[in-house]
Amino acid sequence: MSMTCVLEVEDLSVSFNGHLAVDNISLKVNEGDILGLIGPNGSGKTTLFRAILGLQPHSGKVRMFGYEGSKLRTLIPLIGYVPQRVSFEPNFPATVYDIVSMGIISNKKIVKGDKLIQQCGCCWNMIYKNIENKDDKITEALKTVGLEHLRNRRIGQLSGGELRRVFIARCLVKDPLLLILDEPATSVDVESSNKFYQAIKKINEENKITIMWSSHDIEAVSKYATKVACINKKLFYHGEKDKFFSDKELLKTYTESSMQMHMHDHHHTH
Repeated sequence: MSMTCVLEVEDLSVSFNGHLAVDNISLKVNEGDILGLIGPNGSGKTTLFRAILGLQPHSGKVRMFGYEGSKLRTLIPLIGYVPQRVSFEPNFPATVYDIVSMGIISNKKIVKGDKLIQQCGCCWNMIYKNIENKDDKITEALKTVGLEHLRNRRIGQLSGGELRRVFIARCLVKDPLLLILDEPATSVDVESSNKFYQAIKKINEENKITIMWSSHDIEAVSKYATKVACINKKLFYHGEKDKFFSDKELLKTYTESSMQMHMHDHHHTH
C-alpha cells in the first residue's frame, strides 16, 4: 500500500534580518503519522509551522497532497492549527460550545479543496461528514477531546489544559486534513497533559487524522509520536521514532545542541 503524502516541505528556509531561523529543512508527513517535532527553544519550530500555513514568508516549497502555489492556498484553511499562545479575552462571554462552533466551515468553502483532493486520487477522511446537524457535530468533537461535560462553561473559567482541548475541538469540527499543534501541553499539569495526549492518540487512531505536534517533552514524544523530526534551525533527524530513541549518538547530539542553545539563551538574557 503506498502511503499518501499529506505534507511535503522541501528546502524550506526562513530568515529574520539576515539570520536563518529555519535552515533548508525538507521533510514529509504521511497520512496517519503523528509527527513529534522536537527542538530547543528558538530552534524554529513555530516558524516552520507558520511557513507551512502560509503565515510566514519563506524560500523553498511547501506542498499538500502534491499541490503548491494557489492550489495549496485552497487547502490551507482545511488544516487545523492550534498556536502556542491562544489569545482571547478571558471575560469574553463565550461558552465552550460557542468557541467550538466557530470552527465549522461552510460547505461552500470546502468544495474546491475537496475537488483537489479527489483529483489527486486521495480520500479526505472526514470524521463528521455524515453528521448533518451542527449541534451533533460539536457534541462529537467535544466527546473526542473529553470535554462534553463542559459544553456550557464560560471559557474564562477553564484551566489551561481544558482551553487547549477546546481549541483542538474547534479544529476538529471542520474535519481537518492535518492537525498542527504548537507546544500544546506547555504549562499544564501532568494529569491535564496525559488527558491531552490520550485525546491526541484517539484523534489519530480512531479518526485517522494526521498530526504534527511540537514539544519539549521528549518523554511524551517517545510515547505518543510515530515519527520524529528533530530540528535546531537545521533538521538533523527525521524518521521512525524507535530508531531515534534507540540511537545513543542521535540523542546525545540532540541533548548537547539543546544545552548549547540553552546556555546561549542564558548568556544573552543576563
